[in-house]
Amino acid sequence: MSGVMKRMGMIFRAKANKALDRAEDPRETLDYSYQKQLELLQKVRRGVADVATSRKRLELQLAQLNKQSSTLEDQGRKALALGREDLAREALSRRAALQQQVTDLETQHATLQGEEEKLTLAAQRLQAKVDAFRTKKETIKATYTAAQAQTRIGEAFSGISEEMGDVGMAIQRAEDKTAQLQARAGAIDELLASGALDDQSGMHKDDIQAELDRLSGGTDVELELQRMKQELAGGPAAGQQAIEGGTSQSPQQDRQQPQDTPRFDKQ
Repeated sequence: MSGVMKRMGMIFRAKANKALDRAEDPRETLDYSYQKQLELLQKVRRGVADVATSRKRLELQLAQLNKQSSTLEDQGRKALALGREDLAREALSRRAALQQQVTDLETQHATLQGEEEKLTLAAQRLQAKVDAFRTKKETIKATYTAAQAQTRIGEAFSGISEEMGDVGMAIQRAEDKTAQLQARAGAIDELLASGALDDQSGMHKDDIQAELDRLSGGTDVELELQRMKQELAGGPAAGQQAIEGGTSQSPQQDRQQPQDTPRFDKQ
């Protein structure tokens, strides 16, 4: 069971890594990294500003303590001049306490000044790195964009891109359907011509029927032409006899036809 769970976890991590790799855009990653560096640089600058502020506050305190120390020294001299040795001793005692505070503050001031100098140097170095990274980032982004465009152009020309592949498949399906319809239409025409299928509209005729109709139509024209020739040459009786293929008529029927003027029948 432990092995199965371990294998499932490995498969899940592999698929997740592949999905992330497809979704990752190097340009976006570079921009994000640059943004994080800018945030870090801003923090360092704020640290420098905070240290400088603390140093400035210590300097103000030192100036105030030094002023108080000078005042106590003057007071001690005046008290000693007036014969008030006790007051002079008290003033000098207070001045000594202030001098101890001044010494401590000067030590802290020196420490803060050192830290400020270190942070200032670190901020300058970080600023140089951020500027260099920005230049490199823009170069990589431009190169990546150009390579991506060139790849898409190449895929479009070769037809292996997803969009062009869909277009090619659509064209292929249209051609296949067109060929299938053409083949079906040709097969139906052949079946109708051979008589295997009946034409319900009555307009389509097979080859045999078409030949019979042609021969019948030609015979009617020839018979009509012979009849007209016979009527012009020897009368309607002869023409009628030629048309009927030698069928004899009675003399009474021959006498009933007028002989003086030929007659043309309208068909």
